[in-house]
Amino acid sequence: SLVSAETPNVTMKGRTDTPQDRFCLVGIFFFILGLGTLLPWNFFMTASLYFQSRLNNTELTNGTAVRKEYHFNNWMTFLSQLPLLVFTLLNSFMYQRISEAIRIAGSLVFILLLFILTAVLVKVDMHQDLFFSVTMAIIWFINSFGAVLQGSLFGLVGLLPQKYSAVFMSGQGLAGTFAAIAMLLATASDADSASAALGYFITPCVGTLLTLLSYLLLPRTVSTTHRLQPLSCHFTTVKAASSA
Repeated sequence: SLVSAETPNVTMKGRTDTPQDRFCLVGIFFFILGLGTLLPWNFFMTASLYFQSRLNNTELTNGTAVRKEYHFNNWMTFLSQLPLLVFTLLNSFMYQRISEAIRIAGSLVFILLLFILTAVLVKVDMHQDLFFSVTMAIIWFINSFGAVLQGSLFGLVGLLPQKYSAVFMSGQGLAGTFAAIAMLLATASDADSASAALGYFITPCVGTLLTLLSYLLLPRTVSTTHRLQPLSCHFTTVKAASSA
């Protein structure tokens, strides 16, 4: 058989001598990771009124003012869902060639940079056509990296007990509420509309940075390392036996 007789007998329930998750750190980290996976979609969707106000343009045609329609919500939905489908499929092939750490950490870094760019654009005055094109490109790429991130994290959390999957999905469920609260605080502030929008888009920057830190700290927890180590040995043994 492909698996040698010395392959350790590992079950998905983990080892019985696994240390306890003190202070629920692993659960907290996976909750934050779940929250971070859906920040791009929820923050752009909640801010649709901001984008539409930036694209509220009228042009003179034969002396008549005509409002140019960008159909922002339609394009945003299309350019969010299409990369989600495409890159979720591609992720099933990338895991064999690109390590999990690069896929997860790399996606979070690019999502953070794209959120920073979105925040910077709040203070940049540009033509509506250019702003629309740049925003659509950001939406495409940020959801592409989000799809890779989400698929990779589901693969990681699947190696741990089921309770962590529930915590991870609870974090995803809170992402929409988190974006809505950020929008309410931004609109309730006394700042001008541009400053309020800037503060709103700085929020997912902080959230994504916190998500990245949670992923980097996750392997340092004793409970996670203890559970994933036998599985890593198991997969390494299978790979070595297959290539023999």
